[in-house]
Amino acid sequence: MSEKEAAARIQESNRDECYEKHVNPQWVRLLDVLQMNVEYVRCQGAELFTSDDRRLLDFISGYCVHNAGHNHPRIIAALKDELDRCGPEMLQSHVSAEAGELAARLCALAGGKLTRAFFANSGSEGIETVIKFARAHTKRDGLLYAEGGFHGLTCGALSLMSSPFWKAGFGPMLPGTEPVRFGDLDSLAKRLKTERYAAFIVEPIQAETGVIVPDTGYLRAVQDLCNRTGTLFVLDEVQTGLGRAGRFLAAHHFGVQPDMVVLAKALSGGLVPIGAVLMTGEISDSVYSSLQRAVIHTSTYSENGLAMRAGLATLDVLEEEDLAARAAALGAMLRARLQEELANYEMVGEIRGLGLLNALAFKPPRSLKLRIPFEAFTRIHAAMFGQTVVMRLFRAGILSQICGNNFMVLKIAPPLVVTEAQLEEYIATLREVVHLMHSSGSFWTEALGIARRVIKIV
Repeated sequence: MSEKEAAARIQESNRDECYEKHVNPQWVRLLDVLQMNVEYVRCQGAELFTSDDRRLLDFISGYCVHNAGHNHPRIIAALKDELDRCGPEMLQSHVSAEAGELAARLCALAGGKLTRAFFANSGSEGIETVIKFARAHTKRDGLLYAEGGFHGLTCGALSLMSSPFWKAGFGPMLPGTEPVRFGDLDSLAKRLKTERYAAFIVEPIQAETGVIVPDTGYLRAVQDLCNRTGTLFVLDEVQTGLGRAGRFLAAHHFGVQPDMVVLAKALSGGLVPIGAVLMTGEISDSVYSSLQRAVIHTSTYSENGLAMRAGLATLDVLEEEDLAARAAALGAMLRARLQEELANYEMVGEIRGLGLLNALAFKPPRSLKLRIPFEAFTRIHAAMFGQTVVMRLFRAGILSQICGNNFMVLKIAPPLVVTEAQLEEYIATLREVVHLMHSSGSFWTEALGIARRVIKIV
């Protein structure tokens, strides 16, 4: 069979079947179980459109990728211009003016002592960069991280995560990595006094543990402890940065000046893979310390023209549309409205967040009527309850997800271009689902149906 014939046959076949056969069959099966396996044909702003003429509101933003909204025309135009100019893409033998401009703008917006940037392809690759640069700069091997954090799924990033789920089956991680409880300054101080650690890597807001916002003085105290013990203070702002939390960096809410910051996800408008590690000049110079070491840390797609142009256009959009301030105002309104609409339901716990990175934490029911089915389904799987909420919302036109390290918390993170009307639509839909779980047995029988489908497939 010729290549042309093979391609034609693939196009004629069911594309889900191709994906299931050649990519990841379990992902297809999971989406089928959750009844969320649809074909998206157009995505714009905060809206998603499917091949069967459904419209959904996006309230996860690709896990905080689409801060500027899906397919922002300004960013698409920049990418088209870059392709049309036939410039030096992936040449790797020149000085990229676009990379220099993007680095300068990022450092200026981040402020503090951050004056250099290394461009990567993802947040995980940014964390790998942090590990290498921190060890090179401090001449120490140890790494501290906060329990419950999520830093990526490469082996170095996994070594900085406490959840056994993500690490199971992959063998030993990096030695010398140790966790401390998020918010526990006493434990951190004891570890740092040993002066064995190159860096403390922490998210300013722990997104996947349930959007945990620390006490106001926590990060400032962390910075002081790190400065006194020669340990680098590193913030993972992959989900919290670029306006998501209501400021350019979430760090700006807390008045801190980290030694390194990791950005990714939203930096290219969700259109090109990109990551950036901002750092001090001293840290950068400790790695690029001579002509011989000018290429000691690099990456094939680092500084590629498409990513750099997308990054510059994204910063233009964030600044010109004032999306960080917009996120702060709309996020405050959203939390207040959710509190107003949901406070009287017994399974509704804390509503928390900053900007448009928010969460609704559910809690186990007190009443016997709800406690019996709730406990039954959590025994089947810890995520059963949360995924039933997600599935119900999806059926009603909302794409959402629970937190990766806390299945009792619904993440609420729409694009920063979301409108007030769309927020109200989300609030009304969520209230209907919450009301259903408290008043109707059908919510719980739905979860049982999921369990039966999972058991049948497995």
